[in-house]
Amino acid sequence: MLETISNNVRKLGETLGQTIANDKGETWVDNIESVRHLSKQAVNGDLDAIKALQTLFQSLDQDDLLVHARAFSQFLNLANIAEQQYTASSAGLNELDLPHPLDALSEKVQGKSPANIEKALQQLEIELVLTAHPTEVNRRTFIHKYHEIALELEQAGENLSSRVEELIEQAWHTQEIRNKRPSPLDESRWGLNTISDSLWHAVPHFVRELDQFSQQNTGKPLPENCVPLTMASWMAGDRDGNPFVTAKISQQAMINARLMAAELYLTDFQSLYLELSMNKATPALKAEDTNDIGPYRQCLKPIIAKLKQTIEQLSNGKTKHTIKCSDELYQPLKQCRDSLLAVGLTRIANSKIIDLMRKVQCFGISLVKLDVRQHSERHDSAIAEIVAALGLGDYLTWTEQEKIHFLETEINNTRPLIPNLTWSDDTQEVLDTFSFIAQQPQEALGIYIISMASKVSDVLAVNLLMKTAGISWPMPIAPLFETLDDLNNATEVMGNLLSLPTYKQRCQNKHYVMIGYSDSAKDAGVLAAAWGQYHAQEALVNEFAKHGVTLKLFHGRGGTIGRGGGPAHEAIASQPPGTLDGGLRVTEQGETIRYKFGLPSLAVRSLHLYASAILDSLITPPVKPKQSWRDTMDKMAAFSCDIYRGYVQKEPRFVQYFRQATPEQELASLPLGSRPSKRKVDGGIESLRAIPWIFAWSQNRLVLPSWLGLGQSLEHHKESDGHIIKEMLSEWPYFRARLSLIEMVYLKSEPMISSLYDKALVQDDLVNIGETLRAQLAQDKESVLSLLPHDEIMANDPWNLHSFNLRQPYLVPLHLMQLEVLKRLRENPEDQFSEQVLMVTMAGIATGLRNTG
Repeated sequence: MLETISNNVRKLGETLGQTIANDKGETWVDNIESVRHLSKQAVNGDLDAIKALQTLFQSLDQDDLLVHARAFSQFLNLANIAEQQYTASSAGLNELDLPHPLDALSEKVQGKSPANIEKALQQLEIELVLTAHPTEVNRRTFIHKYHEIALELEQAGENLSSRVEELIEQAWHTQEIRNKRPSPLDESRWGLNTISDSLWHAVPHFVRELDQFSQQNTGKPLPENCVPLTMASWMAGDRDGNPFVTAKISQQAMINARLMAAELYLTDFQSLYLELSMNKATPALKAEDTNDIGPYRQCLKPIIAKLKQTIEQLSNGKTKHTIKCSDELYQPLKQCRDSLLAVGLTRIANSKIIDLMRKVQCFGISLVKLDVRQHSERHDSAIAEIVAALGLGDYLTWTEQEKIHFLETEINNTRPLIPNLTWSDDTQEVLDTFSFIAQQPQEALGIYIISMASKVSDVLAVNLLMKTAGISWPMPIAPLFETLDDLNNATEVMGNLLSLPTYKQRCQNKHYVMIGYSDSAKDAGVLAAAWGQYHAQEALVNEFAKHGVTLKLFHGRGGTIGRGGGPAHEAIASQPPGTLDGGLRVTEQGETIRYKFGLPSLAVRSLHLYASAILDSLITPPVKPKQSWRDTMDKMAAFSCDIYRGYVQKEPRFVQYFRQATPEQELASLPLGSRPSKRKVDGGIESLRAIPWIFAWSQNRLVLPSWLGLGQSLEHHKESDGHIIKEMLSEWPYFRARLSLIEMVYLKSEPMISSLYDKALVQDDLVNIGETLRAQLAQDKESVLSLLPHDEIMANDPWNLHSFNLRQPYLVPLHLMQLEVLKRLRENPEDQFSEQVLMVTMAGIATGLRNTG
């Protein structure tokens, strides 16, 4: 098993080495190989090897450092490609003994009622929300080259094709780092390209295999209109703290998305037109064939013409004479399929035509539904300015009840609220955003998310702004509860909101609530945040049931453990009972989009993993925790929160240590994403976004936010609650998933690397903070291992352990080069060449760790 993938990685590495030799000369390959050998010794704890590497990198000029950094970074990318392709291939799945997720589920649900399985299939709703991510630093051109290499590997035998060699050569001679920040439109195009390259082709395969599962376990095929997957995006829609996302930008992103969708549909409709040449059809369809081109072709011809017109219009920035809803695409297809079925052409009816029908239902007219997100403070400020202009007082000083009364009164008032005045730039942009929403086709938009929501008035303010903009349809609103306090108060806020009769009527008895993973973990630590999220979801399910309203939970999960990320199947299996009844809506961030969905084969498998986990939870609901488990979790979460905040919020020198020991300060100035690293330019660590907070700690391999407090709390409670903790680990998937995830964190942490960062970058009187944290990390590892049935971290997962160990010798040089250029940059902040090397090392480390922000 491991030999196959190691051989592929080795062959790709040799090809990269030959490419470098052709460019720089054979001595360069010897130099890089020498660094790799020293690095392997360093991984094994050889301090002399580390010193030799440091001395070497100190002696190199910027040009030579950049060559080394690019070599190791590109190797890690090639290793990832080889692994992704292998694990998604049939040979890889067999060798790794990984069953098809739906086959494994079929075996598990044997003996279950077909009616219950059918009901679960009807409830299955997966909505993936693509989000931009500043740690996805690879340029689009590199992602394309890596995609092509993976496709070539699928066809390769023992030897790499000349095409792979060509692509590696292309990559080596291309600058991998952007010279300037991507714009929100760049990020949006990146997301759209991921869909067109991969998901567009993967979705029909996914649904076909789900259909087979249905027939095997219920005796019935999936209904024609059953597509359990839809796509949404925050790219060019998320304006929270991002001044570059404006109404104009969102408008252009929408046009771009609709244009790409129309182009993809035109290709598929034209292909289908060529296939449907038959004359055997129902009399009604035949009667439409006035041009004698064939009944099916006659049915498709008008929509092909409309697609061409739509492409022409959108290419010129116009939207008037364009396709406005997916029904315009769906109905001709249904008409043709109904006829095919009626005259017995079943094979044709169940082939390309139903695949295209399902694409229409999944992707709509814009590939993704654009979500809009804004901070609650921006809405409050806009309302306050309007209220002041009307001479009604100071809105921001009103009590919550006064705000609710005013907002509800104005929402139900038929007269216009906003006078024709000149507003501040911030207020005008808020108003422009709602005007933009009002002008879009309803199905091209997703939901409206309110960041840092904490009160009923936060939701009603958006309601009022929607009403004043003339939005004629009930766009769903999702308050985002982010901090631990907000999560704890979420149930009361939503209960009070749903108790307003007119509001309940407006939301049409279904409502989204977004659970924030990133900021709650940054606020309270990983264990307290995870338990707070569990509590909040459980309580929300009960509260919504009281009001007879369907709860649709939206999970703002990141790629790392510190941001709520981790393997999708484990995460879903550990959800509280009842939380999946309204479907699963979850964010997929930039770098994990590529790892999960970058290839059609990967995307199909990822979708099956999601679907099987959700169906499993619906058919066999997860265990409800015992009261003794809850009590223990309450105590452990509170203790871990105190530990975490004791460092992050109460240690007066902690922020200073963080900023010296990690590349956080430099990260803010690098062109890694369209959004600033802080919500407020002059804010401190409290305003730092969760992504750069996690990302910075991953770069020095202390990965502190993903473990601090958890192990210490386990150790503290082992004596009094040890038997309960073991029972939880044995019987409760939620708790088992937490410890499984923390093992992954411990694997990716590297105290030796962290200590080198401290020694090189941190002033003497702060070094003790790092020493204390690393000692705690070592103790925490032992505490967690003492609970597990194996003696080494990840020993029960040899594939992932081997995968990470394969990367270690290539990560160490990148860390040491990053240290060298950080020292140079801190001595000379204007050193742009060092910035370039820094970005390459950041990208390489992110690639090697695979989920870093």
